[in-house]
Amino acid sequence: MATKQVQEQKQEQVQKLAQSFSQQQLLQASLIELPVAQLIDRINTEMNDNPALDPYNTADANVGNDDFQESADDLSHEDDFAVSNEREERQTALDEALSNIGRDDEELPVYHGGRSNYEEREEVVYGTQVSFYDQLKEQMGEIELDERQEQIMEYLIGSLDDDGLLRKSLISIEDELAIYHNVDVTSDEIEAMLLRLQDFDPAGIGARSLQECLLLQIERKDDSVLKTLMHTVISDYFEEFTKKHWDKIRIALGLNELQVEALSKELRRLNPRPGASMGESVGRSMQQITPDFIVESNDDGTISFQLNNSEVPELHVSQSFVDTLKEYQDNRANMSRQMKEALLYTRKKVESARSFIEAIKVRRRTLTITMQAIINWQHRFFEEGDEALLRPMILKDIATKTGLDISTVSRVSNSKFAQTRWGTFPLRYFFSDAFVTESGEELSTRQIKAELRDIVEAENKKRPLSDDAIREELEARGFPIARRTVAKYREQLGIPIARLRRQ
Repeated sequence: MATKQVQEQKQEQVQKLAQSFSQQQLLQASLIELPVAQLIDRINTEMNDNPALDPYNTADANVGNDDFQESADDLSHEDDFAVSNEREERQTALDEALSNIGRDDEELPVYHGGRSNYEEREEVVYGTQVSFYDQLKEQMGEIELDERQEQIMEYLIGSLDDDGLLRKSLISIEDELAIYHNVDVTSDEIEAMLLRLQDFDPAGIGARSLQECLLLQIERKDDSVLKTLMHTVISDYFEEFTKKHWDKIRIALGLNELQVEALSKELRRLNPRPGASMGESVGRSMQQITPDFIVESNDDGTISFQLNNSEVPELHVSQSFVDTLKEYQDNRANMSRQMKEALLYTRKKVESARSFIEAIKVRRRTLTITMQAIINWQHRFFEEGDEALLRPMILKDIATKTGLDISTVSRVSNSKFAQTRWGTFPLRYFFSDAFVTESGEELSTRQIKAELRDIVEAENKKRPLSDDAIREELEARGFPIARRTVAKYREQLGIPIARLRRQ
């Protein structure tokens, strides 16, 4: 009988350990899956729920030349005051929480009626879906244009890529309008309409290059020394900017390190893909993409990166809770019932804070080793930015390289973005299946799709190519795939059949 009791005790302990471990794993997995913007919201929620968590934000202050040095000093004083206030508030929260322990049975909550917290939140209104093209057409309807100008503007809007940039030359558009729409216009007329298109929202739309895109966004900012510096960097030191040569920029402009840091932070807020911020539909849930990784291509061919943690507060356990916990533990012999309850409360909050901080560290480590493995695998793409250089890569490949579970790599890759010299991409962009030819050669399906897209874009729109003709062209380019595979990839790219592409 005694043996039976021992066995039951042992089994109960094992179950508690397993439960505790799985809860920590669940917390880590949930944080790993969050993109940086949602992570910040999650941290703020946790800090509101747990007064034992204390933030220490090392975000850089906005400092600059004379006219914005004063605001930077004010911000610094405000930050000090805010940190001091927050610590006082947390100490007060601790005192109130401890003083209320043991009173739960004495005071019942009073129901005041009215709406719940959930109901008090702003109601989300989902509008009808509006395409990127239609949004610009709506803005086009707000300006005065004659019939000829409308034709040019509409064709320009239809020529923008998914990033909202105009990759075609004005001469090409002039030829296309003449050949396919019987509209004879000059390049000057097209450029005049393009300049009006560039006044549309969002800022940067209709730019012909990344440099022009950034300059258009800077032009809409309020006049200030910071705006002038931003314009100078993008206009005169664009190559240094793209290569992150901030030392050269600092010396050339005669700035100090804090000023350059503030300038760099403001420039990073510009959107290199204004079209992507509009998306395919407009809804209240739409938000600006915040990259989780900043990838830099260095002159020596190496690729470096950093996590985008500039707005993520550094957390530690509140010293007030640590001191209180130590005080209670040192007086165990003389503790009243209420003090014991206070000890349990304090210990629970401290352990919860430590678990959350550890989960944040695990997330940081996991994202770092995963991104490093992706960069190592797709090194040539990060060097040159050519989609055709993307190698076949699946989740299992990165899981094997990192020693992580496939499900963990999947969580890291979902909903996260990497800002590179060539644009901002979702991590899933770097993954693609392999296509193995009859000779055993392994080709990236993404590379094949890129070639297929190029073939369709270059075809004669009056006599578009059939799937079989596309297959022959792909085979001539070194991609021997079947016609049914061509059809499958074409459908995945959203390219209609030849009959529907005829103009």
